[in-house]
Amino acid sequence: MKRIEVLGVSCAKCNDLEAKTKQAIKETGVEAEVVHIADIKKIAAYKVLFTPALVVDGVVKVAGKVPKVEEIKEWIK
Repeated sequence: MKRIEVLGVSCAKCNDLEAKTKQAIKETGVEAEVVHIADIKKIAAYKVLFTPALVVDGVVKVAGKVPKVEEIKEWIK
């Protein structure tokens, strides 16, 4: 099972990234746990300067923008 983290303080873009990530999981059938991280210290530990950010199994895949669902699908496969 993959661990996917959405980093951000619950802004509209952060919520959009979480929704698109869940859609990508549903469409690919990948087993994954999605966790929304809003704690600034935990976000800083990833050295992310801009949110939203997406972390898949400990690796930052994108920061500062909301990617398309198709991009997210590639990262979670």
